[in-house]
Amino acid sequence: MAAIEEKLNEQQGHWILARLGKRVLRPGGRELTNRMIDALNIDPGDDIVEFAPGVGFTASLACAKDPRSYTGVDRNREALSLADKSIRHPNKRMILADASETGLPSESATKVYGEAMLTMQSKPQKKAIVQEAVRLLKPGGYYGMHELSIYPDDISEEIKRGLYRDLSLHIKVNARPLTTKEWTELLESEGFEIVTVDHNPMYLLELKRMVQDEGIPRTLRIAFNLLTHPAYFKRVKRMRSTFRHYYPHMQAIAIIARKK
Repeated sequence: MAAIEEKLNEQQGHWILARLGKRVLRPGGRELTNRMIDALNIDPGDDIVEFAPGVGFTASLACAKDPRSYTGVDRNREALSLADKSIRHPNKRMILADASETGLPSESATKVYGEAMLTMQSKPQKKAIVQEAVRLLKPGGYYGMHELSIYPDDISEEIKRGLYRDLSLHIKVNARPLTTKEWTELLESEGFEIVTVDHNPMYLLELKRMVQDEGIPRTLRIAFNLLTHPAYFKRVKRMRSTFRHYYPHMQAIAIIARKK
């Protein structure tokens, strides 16, 4: 048991949740993802690029809008394979590459989006990924992001450092969420015009959000998996405690920006 716990404690939190059966792994839940996809106004003339499609949940929503093409980009071969199996589109491509250097042609997309991935990047890497989105988009194209945010905009550096430290310690991701002001400034500094800014509480592991995101049958299945695997239960409990501690300063954010 101790060896299993030690191994689990080194794995990133979102993959722990995925193995337990959780499909919606975005900080603002299904609700904010739906609102982001709706705000992108995807139509049959769109060529879409998604950064880090995860288990393919959001891609399914986007492809249901019948875009002309869909391209998923992920640097993790296992994750890319998992997404590939769940995404259905007649003109689909899955690219093994970093979101900051996709290798795709310039101005080849009309819509680009990514969720829960910029948060886990350093400041230079965040900038590089946003620059790649700019390069890929045609003029007037939309970039959508759904990430973790901290607030208020003038949050103290002490609280911010503590939040960064505890997310790294308990979630095992080098998460560096920004304030709403910092996220919008990042996009504007690379030539984007902000179209919409939306927020939702970060209740990823709360029962009400779980039912909203996964439905009752899958929530019960996840609960069963937790109760029958004590090492997973302890790890998820620590994750939820960390989230609850920082609820007063964490929220999910979705931004739609237009390339000028």
